[in-house]
Formats: sequence, C-alpha cells, structure tokens
Amino acid sequence: MPLSTVDWPGQLAATVFLRGCPWACSYCHNAHLQSTVGAGDDVVWSEFVAFLETRAGLLDAVVFSGGEPTMTHALPGWMTQVKTMGFAVGLHSGGADPERFAAALTRADWVGFDVKAPFDEYALVTGVADSGTGALASLRRLVASGTTFEARTTVATQLLAEGVLERMAAELEREGVRRWVLQTCRTPEGGGSPAALTTVLDSVSLAATFGSRFDLVVR
Repeated sequence: MPLSTVDWPGQLAATVFLRGCPWACSYCHNAHLQSTVGAGDDVVWSEFVAFLETRAGLLDAVVFSGGEPTMTHALPGWMTQVKTMGFAVGLHSGGADPERFAAALTRADWVGFDVKAPFDEYALVTGVADSGTGALASLRRLVASGTTFEARTTVATQLLAEGVLERMAAELEREGVRRWVLQTCRTPEGGGSPAALTTVLDSVSLAATFGSRFDLVVR
C-alpha cells in the first residue's frame, strides 16, 4: 500500500504485506496471505526499495504487516535496510513465534500487537492449539523492550463470550499494557466465516468500563 494513515496512527506510511501465517483467524481480512505461495502478482523486494527511493522526504515510515510478517526470514534485514534509507519502521504482529518476534523487535520503532483472546483461549480464534503461549511470551518481550506499542483486539462477539473483554483487560493490565485498541469486527470482503459477522462496539460503554485502566481507543 503506497500510502496509509491508519497502519501507524500519526505517521504517513507505506505498508508492506508479507506472506505466511501459522494461524487461521476466521475474521482475517488477509486470508489470502496465510499461504507463503503467491499468485504471481507479488511485488519483489527490490521493486519496493526502488519505490521507496522516490518517497524520501514524503513518507515518514514503512509498516511491515501480513500475514504474520515475522514468519519471513528476511524481515530483520529488510527492516534494517529501510532504517538506513531514513524511514521509521513499524511492525504489525501477533507474536506467534517469540524468537522471530524478538529478532524483528530490535529493529522496530513502533509495534501494533494483536491480542486475540485470553491467552489460554487463543485456539478459539486462531484455530491452533496452545497458540496463546507464544503470543504471551512475545508480549512480555515487547513490554520489557520499552518499544512504543499498542495492543489491539478485534472484538468478534461470536468468538469471544460475554465477560471475555474483562478477563483480557485484567491480563493485559497485569502484563503492563497501557494502550489498548478495540477494533470492530467486520466480515471480510467476499464473505468469510459466519463467526466473523460484523460486531458493533459501544464506545461509550467500553470507555466507561476500561477507560480508567488503559489509554483506550475504540475503532
């Protein structure tokens, strides 16, 4: 995406979507990127670098998203290359693999970290048993690093039972999260699982419930 104002709030960014994700969240809007095999229309990295060279002084940052971008072995090197070109580096990640996440984290200026559910119930969203263990380990590394970040939760009431947000709030508060973004779940274009039907969030109620505990944003 040549220009985005939402992938890193407050920054003008180009967003790179990398293939590959070990999870299969039913509400994923980039499900076509879960596979590492493309359809022949992917952008080659050298082409993207050439594009960036034309945007010096016009863009603030590059955001690496996915898929799960940390599954790409070349990511740390690409992040370093972008930095040497004068751009800040943002990272979207769910922290599926703590070691790969840690390698990318050292190059990131900002992270949007996806928190799917209470960590012992991740499989309800990701479809992968014990997936919350790695995510929690990655979150702890993120908090300890001091890197600026926001924790983001897509609220799908068909997947998250009543009272789950309160449980998540308690977990995140305990882990040291300060900024929590609650995102409306929208059915992906072209359909998607019935479990991913649009959820409408009551921002006033959520602010009253969680606003005193977090820098809360409802999108």
